[in-house]
Amino acid sequence: MAGLLDLLNSPMGKQLISGVAGQTNQPESKTADVLSMAMPLLLGAMKKNVSTPDGAQGLMSALSSKHDGSILDNLGGLFQGGVDDSVVQDGAGILGHVFGDKQPVVENTLSQKSGLDAGSVSQIMKIAAPIVMGFLGKQTSQSNVSDSSGMNALLGSMLGGQPQENQSLITTLLDADGDGSILDDVAGMVMGSNKKSGGLGGLLGGLFGK
Repeated sequence: MAGLLDLLNSPMGKQLISGVAGQTNQPESKTADVLSMAMPLLLGAMKKNVSTPDGAQGLMSALSSKHDGSILDNLGGLFQGGVDDSVVQDGAGILGHVFGDKQPVVENTLSQKSGLDAGSVSQIMKIAAPIVMGFLGKQTSQSNVSDSSGMNALLGSMLGGQPQENQSLITTLLDADGDGSILDDVAGMVMGSNKKSGGLGGLLGGLFGK
């Protein structure tokens, strides 16, 4: 099972970082920082959403049609000459659906953590979101996922790649205070306020040689 860490470290991941950096006129190192935090946040929020049958069905419906993974077949073409506006609009829709009214919190948190302004973070996330969905769509098809429990397990494995105790920490802390709002908790993790776990930023910080 290809996890998120595998994707970001792969040639395709390098192409993604380079392409998004070029599109947003930001340094590749900063873009990599944002992606390494934003992509697990996206998957973590989706994992929370698929805990209901309706949420799972909605996600699987999107993955079987628009987000089947074909976007990954020509990433070079996607970034050549600039990302098409329809892709950015699609990304904006995905972010709005997954994060809801917490989206500004996510963008501001990643802005503080990465040192990029929130507008640039937002642009990076809008371009990355359809690609994350495509990656998830391809994994869903290859794994023959057809129900919410299968989707939950798939998302869990994609968030994996760390030692088992770290994987369980990510899952547990997505809604650490049990209020149903994962983003307050994840924002704290990414900002490093949860020193015990090191946060998602800590888990993924080694990805790019930091």
